[in-house]
Amino acid sequence: MRPEELVERRWFRSKQRPIASVTEADRAPLRTPGGALVVLEVAYRDDGGADRYLVPLVDEHEPADGDGAWRAIARAMADTAELPGRGGRFLGLRTEAMEGLLDGPIERLIERRLSVEQSNTSVLLGDRLILKLYRLLEPGDNPDVEISAFLTDAGFADTPAVAGSLAYEVDGTRAAAAMLQAFVPSTGDGWAAMLAALAGDPQRALVVATTVGDLTARMHRALASRPDHPAFPSRAATPEETAAWRASAERQLAQAVTAVRGDAHDRLMELAPRITARFADTFGAAGGEAAVSRIHGDYHLGQLLARPDGGFAVIDFEGEPARPLAERREPSSPLRDVAGMLRSLDYAARTVAAGPHADGFDADAWLFEARAALLDGYGGIAADQQGLLDAFELEKACYEVRYEANNRPGWLWLPLAAVERLIGG
Repeated sequence: MRPEELVERRWFRSKQRPIASVTEADRAPLRTPGGALVVLEVAYRDDGGADRYLVPLVDEHEPADGDGAWRAIARAMADTAELPGRGGRFLGLRTEAMEGLLDGPIERLIERRLSVEQSNTSVLLGDRLILKLYRLLEPGDNPDVEISAFLTDAGFADTPAVAGSLAYEVDGTRAAAAMLQAFVPSTGDGWAAMLAALAGDPQRALVVATTVGDLTARMHRALASRPDHPAFPSRAATPEETAAWRASAERQLAQAVTAVRGDAHDRLMELAPRITARFADTFGAAGGEAAVSRIHGDYHLGQLLARPDGGFAVIDFEGEPARPLAERREPSSPLRDVAGMLRSLDYAARTVAAGPHADGFDADAWLFEARAALLDGYGGIAADQQGLLDAFELEKACYEVRYEANNRPGWLWLPLAAVERLIGG
């Protein structure tokens, strides 16, 4: 594959980095005619670094529905098969949930690749299974596979059950290549559900907020349910962890200041000393007070599937893609997830208020009630934890300033206003 072809792929993550070369690093035959799993090594000119990407092929083309490649990947998991390549190998793994999710031979399942995809590729197999292919092969345990499997084993029913996974192993390291999960029928994601509720009946949207709060609490309880598990601890935060939280928040602020220009830059510069002091005071006093466990890590309304029964299922546990994989696997405060969902409520309300059908909708008044509804559904926040939640929300708003400045300048006003509200400016 030529560099210009690779850059056009939606799943290629480093579109802004100049590519030095693209070479085939490995190839393993798939058990379907003409099928193969190909590992491409992409080297970059800027820093000499390289990434590895997974590309399934059938007769040297990306698989089309019905070619059998997606079924062959699922079959490798079901059979716990080893697919040897020239230098590495792909290893399939199945869980106890596999048998209950298969409603017939895998070879008879209809393949349907979903059109909505970003960094990964998702394919429906029949009407009960969905295959997620991880294009970027990151060495180490993928938190999406790891957390989804843990929650399945812990009996948390509001995330799709994991039926199997596929890993790529080479030179003693492993990277997640694919995951097979239960397909959850949905009416869309939580973002669309919230916008629809707000447009139709803001009071019903408050019920949605309460439901999401309850779901979040149950997810956090499940993630903390096995405190002796080495990868899923539940304990008090260490001084090193709270110091890292402060450093992360200050880094987000610095990047936000750098990303904006003009009046926005001046406003942030004026607030920066107070924001820095807030981070120092809050995170500095959090040692021994804050609890840590594994968390979702990139939690917002778009990470929920809206089920027809009015409930939601949580998906996509990979964490913030800009953070290194090892950092995404570290335990952190569950309040990070709560802060992320509070910011998502703010975005939903402001989006409706700025739209053509606002009809006098008062975003501030609704948000006052919606935030309370979410936290009530969550079970409340202890008084000594409120400051920590506020600090995480302020950090998230700083991240959003940088994101909007770089991607949607027309929406920069939204997180900027949030920063000012949260710091009392």
